[in-house]
Amino acid sequence: MSNPVNRRSFIAGSAAAGAALSLPAASYAKIQGANGKVRVGFLGVGGRCQQHIDVVLKMKELGKPVEPVAVCDVWDGQVVPNVIKGRGLYPSAERCGLKADDKDHVTKDYRKIITAKDVDAVCIATPDHWHARMAIDALENGKDVYMEKPMTRTIPEAIAVVDAAVKHNRVVTVGVQSMADPTWLAAYEYIKTGNIGHVLQGQTSYFRNSSVGQWRYYPLTKEMSPKTVDWDMWLGHQVKGVDGEPLGPTPKEVPFDRAVWAQWRCYWPFGGGMFTDLFVHQTTHLIAAMGVKFPARVVGAGGIYMEYDTRDVPDTATVVADYDEGCQFVVSATMCNDVQLGEMIRGHLATIKFVGGGDYIKGFEVYGQSVAGGPAKPKSDNGQEKPVHTFENPAAAQKQAGVETSATYALWANFLDCVAKKNRQTLSTPELGAAAFTTVNMGVQSYRQGKVLFWDKEKRAVRDADATWAQQWEARSKKRGKPNQIIGWEGGEKGSLLTPPAYQKLEGPWVDGKEPAGS
Repeated sequence: MSNPVNRRSFIAGSAAAGAALSLPAASYAKIQGANGKVRVGFLGVGGRCQQHIDVVLKMKELGKPVEPVAVCDVWDGQVVPNVIKGRGLYPSAERCGLKADDKDHVTKDYRKIITAKDVDAVCIATPDHWHARMAIDALENGKDVYMEKPMTRTIPEAIAVVDAAVKHNRVVTVGVQSMADPTWLAAYEYIKTGNIGHVLQGQTSYFRNSSVGQWRYYPLTKEMSPKTVDWDMWLGHQVKGVDGEPLGPTPKEVPFDRAVWAQWRCYWPFGGGMFTDLFVHQTTHLIAAMGVKFPARVVGAGGIYMEYDTRDVPDTATVVADYDEGCQFVVSATMCNDVQLGEMIRGHLATIKFVGGGDYIKGFEVYGQSVAGGPAKPKSDNGQEKPVHTFENPAAAQKQAGVETSATYALWANFLDCVAKKNRQTLSTPELGAAAFTTVNMGVQSYRQGKVLFWDKEKRAVRDADATWAQQWEARSKKRGKPNQIIGWEGGEKGSLLTPPAYQKLEGPWVDGKEPAGS
């Protein structure tokens, strides 16, 4: 792959290695900070960030070299037993053992934290429209970055984060916790040697059924008000993005609204709905397994078919992406039904079916294809009755449940190890994150603009599609060309060529009433 994840570091960095998730002593010594610890500042301490705080506090409890030293949020915060766990500025500060009156480390202004000399790394878990600005500012100030998915709100922002990480040589991890699962790399290793033949299609989904409307399960309380929330800062209209435009709308354009603030994923100015939130999870690990990165052609479809609750974003959506490697990726969802499509990768010789759910899936099974020489009805099962190969994920066999056995913990452990070694190749790199985000965000643009879109690899930008996509494959067929292959392909022509029947020798145009030359 063009941005390979080292296989040993991948497995060693995940719970599936079967070993304790801890950094080697030699790595500890390389970490710069007070007493050799990585000092972490949390930017945006909402619901998801509480799990990151859980991880860092557990690591500290276990004697790992990490320390929470700062928190930032625009909301004062609130604790409601069994409803809201420590969300907001002051409750999170208390969880981290920080004093509420320490205005340099407990603040509503992220710039204080990213410029602080006693902060080594930041964890960004804000709404999407703030991700890029905070990440780039942190990188420019010498911080390493753990940033939640999706990386950013726009594609130019994602590319800018990648460039900043490279320029400043800092470690960035994108918080797709499933990338801590070794199943996806194991599938890629199996595929790239030609075991399933030419890769044709990947398929995944993320179906849910919400009785209240997707993302409306984030509770609203009277304590959320302009007095406790810095609405100006949250909107971001006073801060410029990578394109020189304000990050968000003005208060006049979007007055304070508890629902817009707490349930922001329902609105386009701040996120991308299920396209960039839920689809990013599945897209990241499946394209890693398939051995592809940026798409070549994308179309997005869907609509708001049931959740009529003032939201902007669809409750039903599908993205189809085609790749120069000669394969296709499909991701689909509705928020009103929870029956999944199934997660699989189809090749000419076999199909990989991923089994189980959660951060650590059970593994995968490979079903061989009975390649027919003539027409046959589609099969309703997996192909052959018994799998020809099975990968059992060691991480899924863990009996003990807890923070330290979670995939989020594993991703943090890998991030800190990479920080110690100054190794940019984390389990979930910004390069992979940008490719996954570009795929689903092109789906957003396609859906909203009513267009099919191309990805321009040279300019690293989106452009309108035309007829050339179909034309290039038709031209290759006429020339009897050979298939393109996935990144890192080692399978030669295995499972990638057809065997024409003998009668195909009679093929060819008749010229001047004469038989084709090859007949």
